[in-house]
Amino acid sequence: MYQKKNYPAGRKPKIDPANVRYSVNMTEIEHESFRTLFKKSGVNSRSSFIKSRIFNREFKVISIDKNTVDYYTKLTSLYGQFRRIGVNYNQVLKELKSHFSEKKAMALLYKLEKQTIELIKTNHQIIDLTNKFKEKWLQK
Repeated sequence: MYQKKNYPAGRKPKIDPANVRYSVNMTEIEHESFRTLFKKSGVNSRSSFIKSRIFNREFKVISIDKNTVDYYTKLTSLYGQFRRIGVNYNQVLKELKSHFSEKKAMALLYKLEKQTIELIKTNHQIIDLTNKFKEKWLQK
């Protein structure tokens, strides 16, 4: 016949269960302060947060600045636009070389060169602003 196997039901028991509990009463102001600290800590459970505060354990606080993320995404899209400009620049030069006389092509290239210099100046300003932003706002 069939042999009955004993399978334990439920969860496996913890090796060192936390059986001792404490109760703390707080005023509304203290509770708001606690909630603010708890949110900043990034810890998943309140009990872990309280234990780490009582026993002076260190935990990392990770805060994400929305402005920094927005700046980074806009800077990334701007970099993509610079790449597209470079591709278009190459295409324009090929067309100038193949469809225009040398004199006309040189006149158009002169105008293109002026616009390229303006673009380079703008790029340097962006790099300077990014470096200032890093120094002032990003954590080290």
